[in-house]
Amino acid sequence: MKFTLACLITTIGLSVAAPAESSPEARSGTVQGFDISGYQTNVNFGAAYQSGARFVIIKATEGLTYKSPEFNTQYTGATKAHFIRGGYHFARPDVSSGRQQAEYFAKNGGGWSGDGITLPGMLDIESYANKPECYGLSRSAMVAWIRDFADTYHQLTSRYPMIYTGYYWWKDCTGNSNAFRSTSPLVLANYNSKPTPVPGDWPFYTIWQYNDHYKYGGDSDVFNGDITQLKKLATG
Repeated sequence: MKFTLACLITTIGLSVAAPAESSPEARSGTVQGFDISGYQTNVNFGAAYQSGARFVIIKATEGLTYKSPEFNTQYTGATKAHFIRGGYHFARPDVSSGRQQAEYFAKNGGGWSGDGITLPGMLDIESYANKPECYGLSRSAMVAWIRDFADTYHQLTSRYPMIYTGYYWWKDCTGNSNAFRSTSPLVLANYNSKPTPVPGDWPFYTIWQYNDHYKYGGDSDVFNGDITQLKKLATG
């Protein structure tokens, strides 16, 4: 879940207050978190929790056939360490429909339950090495693919997925579509000192991925709200 330098700018946001402008470490009223994939095989969840992190987003699936071999272990570890946690799906619009991938994701770690500790699943939509720009889709076709995924996920779980993206990718590949601003929380990938600009006419981000290094593994994230608001996002 990493953007190229040209794409480093955008990610998560509904049901939270408007963002402050100071650095993640200096801001009050926010919650530290991180995201990981199968590349992180020895995450010390206990130490991460003790350091102040309270949520983690874990790669579950990609495309229509891949499930991270580390997902089950990571998800269990996060749960035992008392994290609010959820899964994410790396989108591959070049291999199947959004509906098919949402169904695959929901069956393989991306489901949701109203237990207060499970985040709605996240759709990671970005560029992919050695693939055509925007997977060869037109802007309207890309928006339709994302809508197909989001609507199917909602039908299966009663929640709309969070959408992880970067400003430039979203602008180039969807025409800066605002089709999801009122349903899907934005997870913004932006490694600059401020989480702007926000794409797609989202009023704000919900989660900001601000660094590709976290002390205990993966990428550094911050939730744009306090712990009560984070729990509300998990509860639905």
